[in-house]
Amino acid sequence: MHLPLNALRAFEVSARFLSFTRAAAELNVTQAAISQQVKNLEERMGIQLFRRLPRGLALTAEGIALLPVLAESFGRIGTVMEQFHDSRNRSREVLTVGAVGTFAVGWLLPHLREFQQAHPFVDFRLFTNNNRVDIAGEGLDYAIRFGDGAWHGTDAEALLSAPLSPMCTPAMGAYLREPADLGSQMLLRSYRSDEWAIWFAAAGLACPVLRGSVFDSSLTMAEAAAQGAGVALLPVRMFTRELQHGRLIRPFEIEITSGNYWLTKLKSKQVTQAMQVFQEWLQNAVAL
Repeated sequence: MHLPLNALRAFEVSARFLSFTRAAAELNVTQAAISQQVKNLEERMGIQLFRRLPRGLALTAEGIALLPVLAESFGRIGTVMEQFHDSRNRSREVLTVGAVGTFAVGWLLPHLREFQQAHPFVDFRLFTNNNRVDIAGEGLDYAIRFGDGAWHGTDAEALLSAPLSPMCTPAMGAYLREPADLGSQMLLRSYRSDEWAIWFAAAGLACPVLRGSVFDSSLTMAEAAAQGAGVALLPVRMFTRELQHGRLIRPFEIEITSGNYWLTKLKSKQVTQAMQVFQEWLQNAVAL
């Protein structure tokens, strides 16, 4: 079946944004042109790729199946084309990494210059997330995640552990003499609902009734704690700058470990030179 490349590209971008309007802006064409290309593609294939909703688009089962194939294919094309544009006639490679925001801000960004200086041929692209990521659908070479390392269809290499400990403002910490004092404070929670219960068990105490807000990101939870909203259980080594600057303190030394940070990739992904040097640099850097 011969399918027009422009129509496939129009679908792939529209599917990423779930919007013909945003796809048109990225491809520098009109919204009507994108809509027509997708419609023509659906008619040629004899299937429906989108469900048109009053306020956007939703992928059909066929659209969901087609998207990762196209995303990876266009990603490979883009990688080759990037190499053609190197002004010094040297081979360059695009490396696309998705990282949970806490690791990206707390560890990767402070070290990124070291990697770029050591490997200037790598065109590094970083996308952050809240630990929910679709490697194929987002066209990623690697994803750095937090958890137990068990993700279907992926290879996972442990990077570093991230023990959790209570953190709060110095003013709030002045009222915390012993772990039991936390029972009278607002305890901020992550979407992993059992973390406070595990911490109190480690402290030899029953977990109090939790009343604090729930966050899907340690970054936003840490900022809430720094603004006095409550006490947060945070991975201490990701927030060393906040500790150094006195925005947050650790009232107690008790730590718990609920997972590690992992470097993951699809098992089916062919390792490029850029991927290889990044993996080796990352493993060496976290070991220091």
